[in-house]
Parts: sequence; C-alpha cells; structure tokens
Amino acid sequence: MASSFSKCVLAAVALCLLACGACSQLSPAFYAATCPNLQSIVRSVVSQAVAQEPRMGASLLRLFFHDCFVNGCDASVLLDDTPTMTGEKNAAGNMNSLRGYEVIDAIKSRVEAACPLVVSCADILALASRDSVNLLGGPTWAVPLGRRDARTASMAAANANLPPANAGINDLIARFAAKGLGLKDLTALSGAHTVGVARCSSFRQHVHNDGNVDPAFAKFRQRICPASGSVNTLAALDATSPNRFDVSYFRDLMARRGLLHSDQELFNGGPADDLVRLYSSNGNAFNRDFEAAMVKMGNISPLTGSAGEIRLNCRRAN
Repeated sequence: MASSFSKCVLAAVALCLLACGACSQLSPAFYAATCPNLQSIVRSVVSQAVAQEPRMGASLLRLFFHDCFVNGCDASVLLDDTPTMTGEKNAAGNMNSLRGYEVIDAIKSRVEAACPLVVSCADILALASRDSVNLLGGPTWAVPLGRRDARTASMAAANANLPPANAGINDLIARFAAKGLGLKDLTALSGAHTVGVARCSSFRQHVHNDGNVDPAFAKFRQRICPASGSVNTLAALDATSPNRFDVSYFRDLMARRGLLHSDQELFNGGPADDLVRLYSSNGNAFNRDFEAAMVKMGNISPLTGSAGEIRLNCRRAN
C-alpha cells in the first residue's frame, strides 16, 4: 500500500499537470539529488522565525500569495527597486505591509551554503509558505518544485492584479478566475485570513460604513480605528485565534465579524455562502481544499527550464 506521503506527492503532481503545461516540469522531488536537505533547511529557519513571532507565519504566506498573483510565482516580489526598475514592494497592496523578506534571506543564505546556485527564491518562498501554515496548526502538502526566478518586477502589474481590501464578490471571482482559480479556490485561500493582521486603513470603511457587520464587532473595532485621521493600528483578521490556522475565520464570517469588506463578501448572500458554511463546520474539508488551492496557486505561470535564473541574492537579479 502506498504511504500517505506518496499519495500526497502523486496528488500534487496530478494537480500540477492539470493546471498548465509549464507546470509539468515541476515536481516535489525536483531537488532530491541536487539539494537533498532543502526542505529541512527551510523548515528549520521558518520554525525559528514563527516561534519568535507567530505573526511571521501569516506574513510569509501572504508574501507567497502576493508573488504568485503578479506575473506568476517567480519571486519578483522579493526584488528591490533599482535605478532602472520600480519593483513590487511599494505597490499599493504591498507598501508598509508586506514583510518576511529577512526570513527568506536567511533561508537563502543557508541553502546557498549547502547547494550553491541550485535552488530558486521562488521555490524557497513556496516551501516557506507551506511550512508557515503547518507550524501554525494547519495542514501540510507536497510542494511541486522547479520554478526559476524572474529578473525583473513590475509595480504596475502589482497594482493591477492584487485584490484590494474593499473588493466585492464579483471582482474577487473575476480576479481569481484570471489566474485559473475558481470559487472554491478563492474561498479556501481566503481562509488564510484565519491568521495575521490588517491595518486600520484596510478595514476602516467596512466597520464604520458597511451594513453587513455585527454592531458589537463594529463598535469594538471602531475603538482602535476612528472614522478619520492617520491611524496605523493593527487588528487581528481572526480575533478568536489569530495565531492558529483553523476554521474560526469562517465562523466569524457567519457571525458578520469579517474584518475586511472583501472577507465579509464571501458570506453576504452570494455564491460562496455554502462553502463558508461547509468550512466553518468541517476542518477536514477546508484543509483539503486549501491544500489543493495552494498547489494550484503555486502553478501560476512558473518560469521553468532555461527561463529566468537562479538568483544568488533574492533581493536582486544576478
């Protein structure tokens, strides 16, 4: 009988092959011969970072999402600006909010010492996001590997592709569909908001002006996020268990306690309502669909073969 890990690998490969032709070059065993200790190195560094600051797990997961949704999973989000290129770090959805770069740098340093110029920053980011989820109590899965790194980045593409916090359900569905992701993927991936925080500027409009918010919850959040003024206060996206990867996020949505407008849109009399109900009471279903959606997202337009490069430093092209 095949082991559970083998089944996981086969499932991941099958999903990869279905997603796109280029992804057929990705494989969970891609570095088995060239960097056999890669996954243990990544997990070790991520484990230390999350133990020191649990919020970092959410930050690394978000970093992967914000990479994949802009020209594919190519580590372009990690590139610093140069005199000839304005990158993605200061795009509207990233500026002063994306974090975790130093953790990726630490992993890359360890990996380069073990396997020089073999492992891409894009694959490191994919593995770090998986380990972050698992270390916060969520599932684990076999990550298809073999991506290469972009040599450039695009602020314009980031501004155009990243879903804003005030997005409506139809906008969200369209943005995810453009990346080959369906309603189930959208809803499951949004469940990542069971960990992490958001700034006042992201949820102010929702808690002060939207009608589909529990009044007590709105008042609770209004205390730290007034209707006007410059406020950088942070609030947990999931007030119940902000450092635990679980289904509390979906239960909050059913109680009208979604922190962001885009969160609550998933349970607002629309097409995602039934999925929210399912995940709120069935953690196994959520974990299963989240794993599948993460593999699909990781398959968005990867650079493979001779495309791109293997960066020596994740912050700049070679």
